Amino acid sequence: MAAPQQIEVDERAAGHPTPGRRHETLRRRRSRGHAPRPSLEVAPREFVDGHHSLEWRPLWDLAAACAGTTIAFGGLRAVTAVSSFDAPILVLPAVAVILIGLRGLYRTSIYPPVLDDVMKVIGAVSAAAMAVAVGGFLLNGRGYGSTWIRAWLFTAVAVSVARSAVTLAQRVARSRGLHGTPTLIVGAGVVGAQVARLLDAHPEYGLRPLGFIDDQPLSSSWACASTLPLLGGVDDIAAIVRRSGARSIVVTFAGASDARLRPLIRECRELGAQVSVVPRLFDEISNRVTYETLGGLPLLSFHGVSPKGMRFMLKYTSDRLFAAIVLLLLSPLLAVLALAVRLSSPGPVFFRQRRVGLDGTIFDLYKFRSMALADDSVSPEPSAVEPDARATAPGGVEGADRRTPVGRLMRRFSLDELPQFINVVKGDMSIIGPRPERPEYVELFAPTISRYGDRHRVKSGISGLAQVRGLRGRTSLVERIELDNFYIAHWSLGLDLKILLLTIGCLWRHGE
Repeated sequence: MAAPQQIEVDERAAGHPTPGRRHETLRRRRSRGHAPRPSLEVAPREFVDGHHSLEWRPLWDLAAACAGTTIAFGGLRAVTAVSSFDAPILVLPAVAVILIGLRGLYRTSIYPPVLDDVMKVIGAVSAAAMAVAVGGFLLNGRGYGSTWIRAWLFTAVAVSVARSAVTLAQRVARSRGLHGTPTLIVGAGVVGAQVARLLDAHPEYGLRPLGFIDDQPLSSSWACASTLPLLGGVDDIAAIVRRSGARSIVVTFAGASDARLRPLIRECRELGAQVSVVPRLFDEISNRVTYETLGGLPLLSFHGVSPKGMRFMLKYTSDRLFAAIVLLLLSPLLAVLALAVRLSSPGPVFFRQRRVGLDGTIFDLYKFRSMALADDSVSPEPSAVEPDARATAPGGVEGADRRTPVGRLMRRFSLDELPQFINVVKGDMSIIGPRPERPEYVELFAPTISRYGDRHRVKSGISGLAQVRGLRGRTSLVERIELDNFYIAHWSLGLDLKILLLTIGCLWRHGE
């Protein structure tokens, strides 16, 4: 999670159960200096606890693995008549489920990644198939042939597809408020309110916030932006867990000391609640943190990839080579689009716009022109930006909609962005990275949003983590900055490949 931002954001998703009228009432009460009235929002019966779904995952995987193995043998009738030589292959589903569990794929995850899980499942099934092959060789004295290969492949595909379907269905159920875990937030300060905002805006995380627990009143401006009540002090945690039915607790930076929190958190765990902690110095933590011990004292060592180091230099070099190949392969399509733009309305083929890239360098970003010429030269000045725009990134159609029919089609499939591969070849941009912003907006947002300038440590990208997460056009600027900095801290070739695959899927969504 990125550093706390310095602007107020009210980003409740559409359809959130909290009424807007209640939010106004609470805001007026707090503005008068009154604390909100404590209340407990017990999870309704129709809201399913997300922890229960994990209990069925092993059985679901076992059923999918059995289906894959059965198909490999040619059907259920063929399985019942399997020879003694091929019989050991029938234990493949059970061994696969055991290895999937050993790889930690049955642990609770706030936002389970589909692609990462698929790769881990394929690895676990492959290891299980190898184990079955070795066991069969020891029993029969010779190896398996095509039947074993089919069982391996069909089982891996069946389990991967089944798990992906369950994960996607779980996300849909969460986003509609039908699936999740009642959650308490310990700490009503800036970080606690940031957690509440994220959970409130993204029900797909599967954690439904009930309220804050803290000894201090809701005095923070961030906490005041939330409609969640202050349910009680730190000493009341266990009682609140019992009354509210909370199954998850997120500990941020409360006013109580660790010595007071430790036994209370331990009691909550005994009540069946899962406890998660936002660590100190969380801005410096990435997936490269290593855990060590100094006697009985845990130590976390921070490691990272320098944006000025050799790895990023190799990334930029490979990006330019890849972009040149893409331009060469797509040259017929680019020629057709250029001709269509020229014939659609008077004006140039390309639209150029000043953007800010690596280390604050300003460059011209290229796009196919999608609007009539009269509107292409219009760009809102910072002084004309509405106050709400400080919480919402600019983008999409600004002002009058003058898109041409060709422009609408190109925007729908992001074809107008293809000339940005020219920017990559020139060295202005990268394939994957934070989206570049206009200079006037950089000047507007940089002084008011913490760590906004950190995104300029790397080259801007045609696509990025924020874009594949749905943060395109007029969406939350705060979350964009968080994801941009998260990408830089966690960068790897695998992450770039995953974003690239997700980008291909996003191309078929309707654009603005």
